[in-house]
Amino acid sequence: MDPLTQGLVGATAAQSGAKKDQLRPATFTGAVSAMIADLDYYIHIPSDPLFNIEIHRQFSHSFIFIPVGALIASFVLWWFLKRYLSFKELYFYSILGYATAGLLDTFTSYGTQLLWPFLDTRFAWNLISVIDPVVTVGLLLLIGLGIYKKEKQYAWFAGGWLIFFLLFGWFQHQRATASVKNLAESRGHQIEELVVKPTIANQRVWRANYIANDIIYADAIRTGLISGIKIYEGQSAPQINIEEDFSDFEGTLMYNDLLRFKRLSENFLVRHPDYPEVIGDARYSMLPTRLTPLWGVKTDTTKTNTHLPFLYFRDASDEVRKEFLRMLLGR
Repeated sequence: MDPLTQGLVGATAAQSGAKKDQLRPATFTGAVSAMIADLDYYIHIPSDPLFNIEIHRQFSHSFIFIPVGALIASFVLWWFLKRYLSFKELYFYSILGYATAGLLDTFTSYGTQLLWPFLDTRFAWNLISVIDPVVTVGLLLLIGLGIYKKEKQYAWFAGGWLIFFLLFGWFQHQRATASVKNLAESRGHQIEELVVKPTIANQRVWRANYIANDIIYADAIRTGLISGIKIYEGQSAPQINIEEDFSDFEGTLMYNDLLRFKRLSENFLVRHPDYPEVIGDARYSMLPTRLTPLWGVKTDTTKTNTHLPFLYFRDASDEVRKEFLRMLLGR
Protein backbone atom coordinates (compact mmCIF):
# COMPACT_ATOMS: atom_id res chain seq x y z
CA MET A 1 0.00 0.00 0.00
CA ASP A 2 1.01 3.66 0.07
CA PRO A 3 3.83 4.50 2.52
CA LEU A 4 1.58 6.33 4.99
CA THR A 5 -0.86 3.44 5.35
CA GLN A 6 2.04 0.99 5.48
CA GLY A 7 3.55 2.95 8.35
CA LEU A 8 0.23 3.22 10.18
CA VAL A 9 -0.32 -0.54 10.04
CA GLY A 10 3.22 -1.13 11.30
CA ALA A 11 2.55 1.35 14.08
CA THR A 12 -0.68 -0.50 14.94
CA ALA A 13 1.16 -3.79 15.30
CA ALA A 14 3.93 -2.33 17.45
CA GLN A 15 1.55 -0.27 19.56
CA SER A 16 -0.61 -3.30 20.28
CA GLY A 17 2.39 -5.13 21.77
CA ALA A 18 3.89 -2.19 23.65
CA LYS A 19 4.16 -1.47 27.34
CA LYS A 20 2.31 1.68 28.36
CA ASP A 21 5.46 3.65 29.16
CA GLN A 22 6.99 2.62 25.80
CA LEU A 23 3.93 3.16 23.64
CA ARG A 24 5.14 6.27 21.83
CA PRO A 25 8.64 5.07 20.86
CA ALA A 26 7.17 1.66 19.99
CA THR A 27 4.64 3.31 17.67
CA PHE A 28 7.38 5.27 15.92
CA THR A 29 9.53 2.14 15.62
CA GLY A 30 6.72 0.09 14.11
CA ALA A 31 5.86 2.81 11.59
CA VAL A 32 9.42 3.31 10.36
CA SER A 33 10.15 -0.43 10.26
CA ALA A 34 7.10 -1.12 8.11
CA MET A 35 8.05 1.59 5.63
CA ILE A 36 11.66 0.45 5.34
CA ALA A 37 10.55 -2.63 3.38
CA ASP A 38 9.50 -0.38 0.49
CA LEU A 39 13.00 1.01 0.05
CA ASP A 40 13.41 -1.78 -2.51
CA TYR A 41 11.57 0.58 -4.84
CA TYR A 42 14.81 2.54 -5.17
CA ILE A 43 16.94 -0.43 -6.25
CA HIS A 44 17.73 0.11 -9.92
CA ILE A 45 19.98 -1.15 -12.66
CA PRO A 46 19.92 1.76 -15.15
CA SER A 47 20.60 -0.49 -18.14
CA ASP A 48 17.83 -2.95 -17.17
CA PRO A 49 14.51 -1.16 -16.49
CA LEU A 50 12.61 -4.38 -15.72
CA PHE A 51 14.93 -5.18 -12.82
CA ASN A 52 13.29 -2.57 -10.60
CA ILE A 53 9.82 -3.96 -11.38
CA GLU A 54 10.97 -7.48 -10.54
CA ILE A 55 12.77 -6.59 -7.31
CA HIS A 56 9.93 -4.53 -5.85
CA ARG A 57 7.95 -6.57 -3.30
CA GLN A 58 10.46 -9.39 -3.59
CA PHE A 59 13.11 -10.25 -0.97
CA SER A 60 12.37 -7.27 1.30
CA HIS A 61 8.72 -8.36 1.58
CA SER A 62 9.27 -12.08 2.12
CA PHE A 63 8.61 -13.84 5.41
CA ILE A 64 12.20 -15.09 5.67
CA PHE A 65 13.58 -11.54 5.47
CA ILE A 66 11.53 -10.19 8.39
CA PRO A 67 14.25 -10.77 11.05
CA VAL A 68 16.88 -9.19 8.78
CA GLY A 69 14.70 -6.23 7.83
CA ALA A 70 13.80 -5.64 11.48
CA LEU A 71 17.48 -5.75 12.40
CA ILE A 72 18.30 -3.13 9.78
CA ALA A 73 15.48 -0.94 11.09
CA SER A 74 16.77 -1.40 14.65
CA PHE A 75 20.27 -0.26 13.76
CA VAL A 76 18.87 2.78 11.97
CA LEU A 77 16.56 3.71 14.85
CA TRP A 78 18.96 2.91 17.69
CA TRP A 79 20.65 6.33 17.49
CA PHE A 80 17.30 8.08 17.89
CA LEU A 81 15.61 5.85 20.47
CA LYS A 82 18.37 4.40 22.67
CA ARG A 83 17.31 6.74 25.49
CA TYR A 84 13.84 5.17 25.51
CA LEU A 85 14.30 1.52 24.52
CA SER A 86 16.91 -1.16 24.94
CA PHE A 87 18.15 -2.71 21.71
CA LYS A 88 16.22 -5.89 22.54
CA GLU A 89 12.98 -3.93 22.97
CA LEU A 90 13.69 -1.91 19.83
CA TYR A 91 14.22 -5.09 17.83
CA PHE A 92 10.98 -6.59 19.16
CA TYR A 93 8.91 -3.58 18.05
CA SER A 94 10.77 -3.50 14.74
CA ILE A 95 9.81 -7.11 14.09
CA LEU A 96 6.16 -6.35 14.83
CA GLY A 97 6.17 -3.43 12.42
CA TYR A 98 8.27 -4.97 9.66
CA ALA A 99 6.22 -8.18 9.66
CA THR A 100 3.15 -6.27 8.47
CA ALA A 101 4.79 -4.91 5.31
CA GLY A 102 4.72 -7.91 3.01
CA LEU A 103 1.45 -9.26 4.34
CA LEU A 104 -0.40 -5.95 3.92
CA ASP A 105 0.82 -5.56 0.33
CA THR A 106 -0.47 -9.04 -0.46
CA PHE A 107 -4.01 -7.83 0.15
CA THR A 108 -3.57 -5.37 -2.73
CA SER A 109 -2.78 -6.05 -6.39
CA TYR A 110 0.55 -6.34 -8.26
CA GLY A 111 1.80 -9.29 -6.22
CA THR A 112 4.16 -9.91 -3.31
CA GLN A 113 6.74 -12.71 -3.13
CA LEU A 114 5.99 -13.76 0.44
CA LEU A 115 7.77 -17.12 0.07
CA TRP A 116 10.93 -15.90 -1.67
CA PRO A 117 13.49 -17.52 -2.21
CA PHE A 118 11.68 -20.86 -1.93
CA LEU A 119 8.91 -19.85 -4.32
CA ASP A 120 8.89 -16.95 -6.78
CA THR A 121 5.09 -16.78 -6.99
CA ARG A 122 3.62 -13.32 -6.54
CA PHE A 123 0.62 -13.47 -4.21
CA ALA A 124 -2.06 -10.83 -4.77
CA TRP A 125 -5.43 -11.20 -3.06
CA ASN A 126 -6.87 -7.99 -4.58
CA LEU A 127 -9.09 -7.06 -1.64
CA ILE A 128 -8.15 -3.42 -1.18
CA SER A 129 -6.72 -0.63 -3.32
CA VAL A 130 -3.11 0.44 -2.86
CA ILE A 131 -4.57 3.81 -1.85
CA ASP A 132 -7.76 3.90 0.22
CA PRO A 133 -8.25 7.20 2.10
CA VAL A 134 -11.10 5.88 4.26
CA VAL A 135 -8.90 3.13 5.66
CA THR A 136 -5.93 5.47 6.06
CA VAL A 137 -7.83 8.26 7.83
CA GLY A 138 -9.40 5.78 10.27
CA LEU A 139 -6.02 4.30 11.12
CA LEU A 140 -4.48 7.74 11.51
CA LEU A 141 -7.17 8.89 13.95
CA LEU A 142 -7.04 5.74 16.08
CA ILE A 143 -3.25 5.55 16.21
CA GLY A 144 -3.15 9.27 17.00
CA LEU A 145 -5.55 8.76 19.91
CA GLY A 146 -3.42 5.92 21.17
CA ILE A 147 -0.32 8.12 21.16
CA TYR A 148 -2.13 11.06 22.77
CA LYS A 149 -3.76 9.05 25.55
CA LYS A 150 -1.00 6.44 25.89
CA GLU A 151 -3.60 3.69 25.69
CA LYS A 152 -2.90 0.74 23.44
CA GLN A 153 -6.56 -0.27 23.28
CA TYR A 154 -6.79 2.16 20.34
CA ALA A 155 -4.33 -0.03 18.47
CA TRP A 156 -6.81 -2.90 18.79
CA PHE A 157 -9.53 -0.62 17.42
CA ALA A 158 -7.22 0.29 14.54
CA GLY A 159 -6.57 -3.38 13.85
CA GLY A 160 -10.30 -4.04 13.90
CA TRP A 161 -10.86 -1.13 11.50
CA LEU A 162 -8.38 -2.63 9.02
CA ILE A 163 -9.76 -6.17 9.38
CA PHE A 164 -13.29 -4.89 8.75
CA PHE A 165 -12.25 -3.35 5.43
CA LEU A 166 -10.32 -6.45 4.40
CA LEU A 167 -13.35 -8.64 5.13
CA PHE A 168 -15.60 -6.18 3.31
CA GLY A 169 -13.18 -6.27 0.39
CA TRP A 170 -13.31 -10.07 0.33
CA PHE A 171 -17.12 -9.96 0.30
CA GLN A 172 -17.17 -7.41 -2.53
CA HIS A 173 -14.51 -9.31 -4.45
CA GLN A 174 -16.59 -12.48 -4.32
CA ARG A 175 -19.64 -10.62 -5.64
CA ALA A 176 -17.67 -9.00 -8.45
CA THR A 177 -16.04 -12.31 -9.41
CA ALA A 178 -19.38 -14.11 -9.56
CA SER A 179 -20.81 -11.31 -11.70
CA VAL A 180 -18.04 -11.35 -14.27
CA LYS A 181 -18.24 -15.14 -14.53
CA ASN A 182 -21.95 -14.82 -15.28
CA LEU A 183 -21.17 -12.10 -17.81
CA ALA A 184 -18.63 -14.29 -19.58
CA GLU A 185 -21.09 -17.18 -19.63
CA SER A 186 -23.75 -14.94 -21.19
CA ARG A 187 -21.26 -14.11 -23.93
CA GLY A 188 -20.56 -17.78 -24.54
CA HIS A 189 -16.98 -17.46 -23.26
CA GLN A 190 -14.95 -20.05 -21.40
CA ILE A 191 -12.69 -18.11 -19.04
CA GLU A 192 -9.05 -19.22 -19.20
CA GLU A 193 -7.56 -16.60 -16.86
CA LEU A 194 -9.35 -14.13 -14.61
CA VAL A 195 -8.23 -11.17 -12.50
CA VAL A 196 -10.67 -9.06 -10.45
CA LYS A 197 -9.30 -6.16 -8.45
CA PRO A 198 -10.53 -2.93 -6.85
CA THR A 199 -10.11 0.38 -8.63
CA ILE A 200 -8.29 3.26 -7.00
CA ALA A 201 -9.42 4.43 -3.55
CA ASN A 202 -12.63 2.38 -3.25
CA GLN A 203 -14.17 -1.08 -2.90
CA ARG A 204 -17.25 -0.36 -4.97
CA VAL A 205 -16.02 -0.39 -8.59
CA TRP A 206 -13.97 -3.42 -9.58
CA ARG A 207 -11.92 -4.02 -12.71
CA ALA A 208 -12.40 -7.47 -14.23
CA ASN A 209 -10.03 -8.84 -16.88
CA TYR A 210 -10.39 -12.26 -18.34
CA ILE A 211 -8.94 -14.18 -21.27
CA ALA A 212 -11.08 -16.29 -23.60
CA ASN A 213 -10.07 -17.61 -27.02
CA ASP A 214 -6.89 -15.49 -27.06
CA ILE A 215 -8.90 -12.29 -26.46
CA ILE A 216 -8.56 -10.13 -23.35
CA TYR A 217 -11.72 -8.48 -22.01
CA ALA A 218 -12.05 -5.55 -19.61
CA ASP A 219 -15.28 -4.80 -17.73
CA ALA A 220 -16.22 -2.75 -14.67
CA ILE A 221 -18.38 -4.24 -11.93
CA ARG A 222 -20.02 -1.89 -9.45
CA THR A 223 -20.93 -3.75 -6.28
CA GLY A 224 -23.48 -1.56 -4.54
CA LEU A 225 -25.08 -2.73 -1.32
CA ILE A 226 -28.58 -1.36 -1.78
CA SER A 227 -28.48 -0.82 -5.54
CA GLY A 228 -27.03 -4.28 -6.22
CA ILE A 229 -24.66 -5.13 -9.06
CA LYS A 230 -24.18 -2.93 -12.09
CA ILE A 231 -21.98 -3.95 -15.03
CA TYR A 232 -20.22 -1.58 -17.40
CA GLU A 233 -19.09 -3.59 -20.39
CA GLY A 234 -15.75 -2.51 -21.74
CA GLN A 235 -13.16 -3.12 -24.41
CA SER A 236 -11.55 -6.27 -25.76
CA ALA A 237 -8.28 -6.80 -27.60
CA PRO A 238 -6.18 -9.69 -28.93
CA GLN A 239 -3.81 -11.23 -26.42
CA ILE A 240 -0.14 -11.01 -27.38
CA ASN A 241 1.56 -14.40 -27.56
CA ILE A 242 5.27 -13.76 -27.05
CA GLU A 243 6.40 -17.24 -28.06
CA GLU A 244 4.52 -17.05 -31.36
CA ASP A 245 4.62 -13.37 -32.26
CA PHE A 246 8.34 -12.99 -31.52
CA SER A 247 9.59 -16.49 -32.35
CA ASP A 248 12.08 -15.08 -34.87
CA PHE A 249 13.90 -13.32 -32.03
CA GLU A 250 14.17 -16.24 -29.61
CA GLY A 251 17.39 -16.13 -27.61
CA THR A 252 17.84 -12.36 -27.91
CA LEU A 253 17.82 -9.96 -24.97
CA MET A 254 14.60 -8.42 -26.30
CA TYR A 255 12.87 -11.80 -26.36
CA ASN A 256 14.03 -12.67 -22.83
CA ASP A 257 12.80 -9.30 -21.55
CA LEU A 258 9.42 -9.94 -23.16
CA LEU A 259 9.21 -13.26 -21.31
CA ARG A 260 10.08 -11.48 -18.06
CA PHE A 261 7.35 -8.90 -18.67
CA LYS A 262 4.91 -11.67 -19.56
CA ARG A 263 5.53 -13.25 -16.17
CA LEU A 264 5.14 -9.94 -14.33
CA SER A 265 1.87 -9.27 -16.20
CA GLU A 266 0.48 -12.78 -15.67
CA ASN A 267 0.28 -13.08 -19.48
CA PHE A 268 -2.31 -10.28 -19.74
CA LEU A 269 -0.48 -8.66 -22.65
CA VAL A 270 -1.96 -6.28 -25.24
CA ARG A 271 -0.58 -3.78 -27.70
CA HIS A 272 -1.04 -0.13 -26.81
CA PRO A 273 -3.75 1.22 -29.16
CA ASP A 274 -1.78 4.42 -29.84
CA TYR A 275 1.72 2.91 -29.87
CA PRO A 276 1.73 -0.49 -31.61
CA GLU A 277 5.36 -1.10 -30.69
CA VAL A 278 4.44 -0.97 -26.98
CA ILE A 279 3.26 -4.17 -25.28
CA GLY A 280 1.39 -3.34 -22.11
CA ASP A 281 -0.05 -4.94 -18.99
CA ALA A 282 -3.79 -5.22 -19.70
CA ARG A 283 -4.66 -5.48 -16.00
CA TYR A 284 -4.01 -1.78 -15.36
CA SER A 285 -5.62 1.21 -17.08
CA MET A 286 -6.93 4.61 -16.07
CA LEU A 287 -10.47 3.31 -16.53
CA PRO A 288 -11.61 -0.22 -15.64
CA THR A 289 -13.45 -0.59 -18.95
CA ARG A 290 -10.44 0.26 -21.12
CA LEU A 291 -7.45 -1.69 -22.39
CA THR A 292 -5.10 1.25 -22.80
CA PRO A 293 -2.32 0.05 -20.47
CA LEU A 294 -0.84 2.21 -17.75
CA TRP A 295 2.60 0.80 -18.48
CA GLY A 296 4.42 -1.41 -20.90
CA VAL A 297 7.67 -2.21 -22.69
CA LYS A 298 8.66 -0.76 -26.04
CA THR A 299 9.90 -3.25 -28.62
CA ASP A 300 12.40 -2.38 -31.34
CA THR A 301 13.34 -5.24 -33.65
CA THR A 302 16.41 -3.31 -34.78
CA LYS A 303 17.83 -3.36 -31.24
CA THR A 304 17.25 -6.93 -30.13
CA ASN A 305 20.31 -7.07 -27.84
CA THR A 306 19.31 -4.08 -25.73
CA HIS A 307 17.06 -4.22 -22.66
CA LEU A 308 13.52 -3.02 -23.34
CA PRO A 309 12.53 0.45 -22.12
CA PHE A 310 9.74 0.46 -19.52
CA LEU A 311 7.24 3.24 -20.17
CA TYR A 312 4.28 4.75 -18.29
CA PHE A 313 1.08 6.07 -19.88
CA ARG A 314 -1.15 8.09 -17.57
CA ASP A 315 -4.18 10.06 -18.71
CA ALA A 316 -5.89 11.95 -15.90
CA SER A 317 -7.95 14.17 -18.18
CA ASP A 318 -11.34 15.59 -17.21
CA GLU A 319 -13.01 13.07 -19.50
CA VAL A 320 -11.36 10.14 -17.71
CA ARG A 321 -12.18 11.51 -14.24
CA LYS A 322 -15.82 12.16 -15.17
CA GLU A 323 -16.21 8.67 -16.62
CA PHE A 324 -14.75 7.06 -13.52
CA LEU A 325 -16.96 9.16 -11.26
CA ARG A 326 -19.98 8.14 -13.28
CA MET A 327 -19.24 4.47 -12.61
CA LEU A 328 -18.40 5.09 -8.95
CA LEU A 329 -21.78 6.80 -8.44
CA GLY A 330 -23.62 4.10 -10.39
CA ARG A 331 -24.94 6.38 -13.14
